[in-house]
Amino acid sequence: MIQSQSSGHAKAYFQDALVKADYYLADQEQEITGRLKGKLAERLGLSGPVTKDTFFALCENRNPLSGSALTPRTKDERTVGYDINFHCPKSVSILSALSNDEHILNTFQDCVQQIMQEIEQDTLTRIRKNGVDDERKTGELIYADFIHKTARPVDGSLPDPHLHAHIFIFNATFDDAENQVKAAQFREIQRSMPYYEAKFHKRLSDQLIELGYQIRRTEKSFEIEGVPQHVIDLFSKRTDQIGQAAKVKGITDAKSLSELGARTRSKKQKGHTMGELKANWQQQIRDVGEQTKGEGRQVIRSAPVKDKGNLSPQHCIDHAVAHGFERASVLIDRRLLALAYRHGIGHASVSAEDISREFARDDRFIHVTEKGRVFTTTRQVLAEEQRMVNLARQGQGKLRPLYAKAPKLKLEGQQAEAVSHVLTTTNRVSIVRGVAGSGKTTLMKEAVRHMENAGKQVIVVAPTAQASRGVLREEGFDQASTVAQLLADEKMHEALRGNVLWVDEAGLLGTKDMTALLDLTNQQNARLILSGDTRQHASVVRGDALRILNTVSGIQSAEVSKIYRQRDNQYRSAVEDLTKGDVHSAFEKLDALGSLKSVDPLEPNKELVQDYIGALRQGKSALVVSPTHEQGEAVTKDIREQMQASGLLSKKEIAVSRLTNLNLTEAQKSDWRNFKPGNILQFNQNRTGIKRGSLWTIESSTTDGVIMRNEQQQTIALPLEKSNDFDLYEKGQIPLAKGDHIRITRNGFDQERNRLNNGQMLEVTRLTKQGEIILRNRASKAEYRLNKDFGHLAHAYCVTSHASQGKTVDEVFISQPTATFAATNAKQFYVSVSRARDKAHIYTDDKQQLMHQASELGDRQSALELVGRKNVVLDRVHDHIRQNLERTPKPRTKQTELVKSERHKDRDYEPRL
Repeated sequence: MIQSQSSGHAKAYFQDALVKADYYLADQEQEITGRLKGKLAERLGLSGPVTKDTFFALCENRNPLSGSALTPRTKDERTVGYDINFHCPKSVSILSALSNDEHILNTFQDCVQQIMQEIEQDTLTRIRKNGVDDERKTGELIYADFIHKTARPVDGSLPDPHLHAHIFIFNATFDDAENQVKAAQFREIQRSMPYYEAKFHKRLSDQLIELGYQIRRTEKSFEIEGVPQHVIDLFSKRTDQIGQAAKVKGITDAKSLSELGARTRSKKQKGHTMGELKANWQQQIRDVGEQTKGEGRQVIRSAPVKDKGNLSPQHCIDHAVAHGFERASVLIDRRLLALAYRHGIGHASVSAEDISREFARDDRFIHVTEKGRVFTTTRQVLAEEQRMVNLARQGQGKLRPLYAKAPKLKLEGQQAEAVSHVLTTTNRVSIVRGVAGSGKTTLMKEAVRHMENAGKQVIVVAPTAQASRGVLREEGFDQASTVAQLLADEKMHEALRGNVLWVDEAGLLGTKDMTALLDLTNQQNARLILSGDTRQHASVVRGDALRILNTVSGIQSAEVSKIYRQRDNQYRSAVEDLTKGDVHSAFEKLDALGSLKSVDPLEPNKELVQDYIGALRQGKSALVVSPTHEQGEAVTKDIREQMQASGLLSKKEIAVSRLTNLNLTEAQKSDWRNFKPGNILQFNQNRTGIKRGSLWTIESSTTDGVIMRNEQQQTIALPLEKSNDFDLYEKGQIPLAKGDHIRITRNGFDQERNRLNNGQMLEVTRLTKQGEIILRNRASKAEYRLNKDFGHLAHAYCVTSHASQGKTVDEVFISQPTATFAATNAKQFYVSVSRARDKAHIYTDDKQQLMHQASELGDRQSALELVGRKNVVLDRVHDHIRQNLERTPKPRTKQTELVKSERHKDRDYEPRL
């Protein structure tokens, strides 16, 4: 859904992209004349074919029949309307183009019209009379639809088949309450685009199945079985052209991709009939078929086949719940429905309407409406959070302080106050909240020293291996370990009895692990100290646990806000503003320092690369940060090329294996359709015939199951029901040269059994003829040896803000063009800017919009906050929480049976309701 921001823009778009005379080639067979539709069009008597005069009048906010103003206000620069694009999967476009009737075209148009009617029903207008500031549903629109059958031609080729529709919605609706045409409010429609898209794909796939086609779901949509992949690839020239240009420029979001598509258009061609195009397409298929041996003819359309699966609407909702709530406590209801629709693609026996009805009557959900949006959580999620909060509160005032009066400390100010707090508190749970660079590790060392003097053993852990075995051990905590290891190790449980557990980077804990730690410390009568920064990134899994304990449960915290990391006063002041949420003031200070740099959107990385290499030449430690992996890849490519040209990196390089984690949820890993031949599986647990850490290749994936093969060529079925026991990877390659900086992407060991931590950064010192990679830790000088098939590594020149958290360098270089704004928020910007001691460099092509995006909080809402803030008092909710707590078993003797790490489900100890 792309906004048209002026009358001139909309008119030019009509002339350039929508009307028959300019867009298509020689005959009228290629397109369908655009028509005006919608209830407002009917009200105004405008339904029917679109003419230039009618379209232009509506762009100028005039009634084409009367010439009078359509809405009360007309501005030169205003939102004229929106262009919504509906695209068929490529296989559908190919079959529609080559078939001898219009059954696919008619089906496509029918599905487009169904979704547009739903969008129309959802239309709102603003209410601004009598002091009211609200929105009201109107359900009326006027829009023009244009059906196109071909893609823009790529230079040197005829256009490919591509069935798609442009629906141009004008910014007008009828407010029945005020009896007038007014501007419409499209914000919620824009936000709901993923929902409409999923419903469109579901309906289109269902109707095609009814026509006799078999469907296979893809990552983003679906394709028709029987259309070979090489034919789909053959007719994706335009997509490939935009994709290549986007990759070069680091563009990933939908709006920017659309704008890029406009800039890369080839001139339209004229003079070809549809018959000539069909003949050309058929010849292209024959030509590529001769190059692709072994693929016989397949039946593409037959009598409708009965649905073999036993999928039900409840299965679709269950999948959406499992997938959606693995990483969030609260979701928009339409986000859940979109997940459920997508899961049902390929099963026409389960319609989108069936799924919607099942969702509406599912009593697991709690729905709260805020500003027209319906937010949803589940009773189970709410119960989990309530149990965590109750466990934390139960320990308040239950212990004798380690010191009646704080001992003499080496620290001063807030750091000293924080140490005194944890030494003198009577609470089992204590929180130390410290902003980035405030010296949390320094105060931690002081506190631990006095706890040990008081006769207590302090067990130190962190959520990640790099934070625990990496950073903490380098800071002197030699026995620091991960939260996952603590929860699984009974010897560590015994050592904790009556002692102290200190969790660093506790802001990365999810609800389940935090609850497990609370259970463990209660059982062992131990103290729990949680140190972290709720302003930085939270856990990947569900629940911002530290923030919930701090804000909802009221656990007292010691605040450390004085920053020591930044050595420049104004830079430090800017970071302090970010900690307070004052992004505008921070931007002003950063701009005055010269930190904010405007870049050419066509060459967004050029200045950054030069500055970064300049810092390296000066002997400074440096880090490049970007919000998205895609932008990071583009920056990395440019950095390596310049480093090789400058002699900082060897030009001689080899290609080694790289395994990219697809980061699927447990629900996704339980679905055979998400496994592609050639994907790699790595196991986290021993299973019958499967060794922990072993690698397996997907051989086939069908309704009968997933078959995998190991290095010894043994094949067995993948136990999909054990989806928490493995991770799925896509196999690729990465170039390495002497001098390269790399990052380990999974915990493991080198060839000599030296431990490697996820997130660890190392330097390539040598590449042997046998394919070995010799790495070195620049700080500790430790050496590691990997074979070229190790796989779990990536270049470390540009990392995401998540990967940068906990790191400190002299200068940080932040790549943040408009293409990354979808992933930009206050947490991401704060973490990125605060990494450096001396200076932050921020490269963007839109400073104003960056400031706006960086002001977005980025906090995930908790179920307790959702329900509590709205003062929702539901007796059955409270009854459910009480019953859930009563039914949850007490901690067992074998803690490993009760407590699971982040990657493990908790089906055996939490009732499913």
